[in-house]
Amino acid sequence: MFYEMDCAIVGVMTTPVAAPAPSSTASASTPTAPPASEPAPRRTSLDWRIRFAVLSLIWGFSFLLIKVGTHGFAPFQVTFGRLLFGTAVLAVALLVKRDRLPRGVRTWGHLTVAAFLLNALPFSLFAYAELTIPSALAGICNATSPLWGMALSMVALSEDRPTRRRVAGLGLGFIGVLTVLGAWQGFHGLDFGGTAMALLASLSYPIGWIYVRRTLAGTSNSHLSMMSGQLLVATVQLAVVTPLFTSMPTRIPVVPLLAVLALGALGTGLGLLLQYGLVAEVGPTTGQMVTYFIPVIATAAGAAVLGEALTWSMPVGALIVIAGAALSQSKARSRT
Repeated sequence: MFYEMDCAIVGVMTTPVAAPAPSSTASASTPTAPPASEPAPRRTSLDWRIRFAVLSLIWGFSFLLIKVGTHGFAPFQVTFGRLLFGTAVLAVALLVKRDRLPRGVRTWGHLTVAAFLLNALPFSLFAYAELTIPSALAGICNATSPLWGMALSMVALSEDRPTRRRVAGLGLGFIGVLTVLGAWQGFHGLDFGGTAMALLASLSYPIGWIYVRRTLAGTSNSHLSMMSGQLLVATVQLAVVTPLFTSMPTRIPVVPLLAVLALGALGTGLGLLLQYGLVAEVGPTTGQMVTYFIPVIATAAGAAVLGEALTWSMPVGALIVIAGAALSQSKARSRT
């Protein structure tokens, strides 16, 4: 559920970019393929700081919504519902703006891969992970995506060179992960399967972004068009997979259904639109700062709303992970 943005143009979940450079929980604004360029949207009457706060809350609470959704539906069903409602929101936005979906077999082929790596796979992994791990831990694992992305980008992208700051940030982030997992206690009480799936979901985002940057960076389609196309493909992917691995629920529980509806319409659909507007207005550097609030909000929401037990190592480790991610993406000040 990590949400990413390209350095110049908003992306997706997830997200922020790091490996592109990150910006997505979670996970929980959905990473999407970026267009080459397009005019910035008009400023809205609502101050960007308010929209920034709203986006942080939406994405921070997404992990809680996933947990609640899995109380009534299978993980694939949660993911399918999330994508379906998110796509519906973007479809309305397309109609309002009188935009259209991308064209071309090549573009749709690349969007199919991007949809799997940036939406279908990580969303499903987070849903399965939260069957056995707290939503707070899932949110913290999501925060490792910028670290994965920075490490991969230094290997896969020639323009991303390793620097002392990046190496130090990666090292600090790794220490934070070990702190969250309680390495000094031999990882006692940790569900390895669920944690591994959450970390794999976070790794999927930067892999997808590297693919997007190599294949779709020059598209002339609008950002909204590419977002909508990618989510549509991901929805179709889950529509095929879900019936194969799940059965129809015997009843439709109201609270889990509302959680999935909010997760898709707000966390995925509205979250993407808010993120794009923020980055277009205040720039990617400020816009991607939302990433660092997600694990904090996810941890607080899990403890306050779901009553999840917290050890001191989880919030402390989360702060170390965030500091490492911020350091790995920062730039040294130029000397004058």
